[in-house]
Amino acid sequence: MIAMLLHGLRRARGQIIGWGLSMTALIFMVVSVYDSIAAQQEQVIKLVLSYPKELMAFFGGVDIHKMFSPEAFLSFEFLSLAPVILGIFAVLAGSGLLSGEEESGRLDLVAAHPVSRTRLFAGLLLSAALTALLILVVVWAGTLIATSWSSLEIDAVALARPLLSLWAVLMVFLTLALFFSMWLPSRGAAASLGGLVVVASYFISSMARIKDSLKPLARFSPLNYYETEAAFQRLNWTWLGGLLLAALVLAALSWWQFEHRDIRVGGEAGWKLPSLRLWRRRAAG
Repeated sequence: MIAMLLHGLRRARGQIIGWGLSMTALIFMVVSVYDSIAAQQEQVIKLVLSYPKELMAFFGGVDIHKMFSPEAFLSFEFLSLAPVILGIFAVLAGSGLLSGEEESGRLDLVAAHPVSRTRLFAGLLLSAALTALLILVVVWAGTLIATSWSSLEIDAVALARPLLSLWAVLMVFLTLALFFSMWLPSRGAAASLGGLVVVASYFISSMARIKDSLKPLARFSPLNYYETEAAFQRLNWTWLGGLLLAALVLAALSWWQFEHRDIRVGGEAGWKLPSLRLWRRRAAG
């Protein structure tokens, strides 16, 4: 398992650097405009208040009158969008964790070695989880560097709390995409469905802030339990534990399916629906 973990981290170096530095660049851009915008905060607040409430619902539900506090500003400008951006990474990483290796023909070769499927699965999953965590460590360090050059001051420990909540959300998206990849015929199909869930989750949890009719549905959205501004002061450990438990359940279901199915030598699989097979036979006849 350790060998697979280290192998997965070595292969993910490019992802850690690429995603980490890309998000850090976004942070630098956000922080660089803070001083100039804060100098005109009354006018900016009036302008933002004139926006439709349907639009403002997508920015984390931040109190506009307090948006120039360091916590609210980072939540409004960066943290509210981070789960959608990094959700792309999580979906691609989860859908390709095993299915991508299968389609390339590498998983069959690795499984031929004297290593159990459980250890193989655990090693790859842990490497993906650590990759996501290391990307956020890069973001954390980049944010501290960026804010040190600005009047926007933030505590290092306080900043780690919303990023920890973000990591838990990413783990749900990652394991969900992994689960889809165990049941769908290709990585592409799993990634597409996983991406749809990310966008739907963002839309539902955001609009539920202004539409009570969506609140029952929002309870099933991972982003409903994602904390931004409030987490700087105190993290809701119940919500964090619930997200990690959901990720663990999805990982367990994926492991069970991986243990009980054949590994492809390479390429994509076909749909395993009897009705589709019957339709193909009739079309061929």
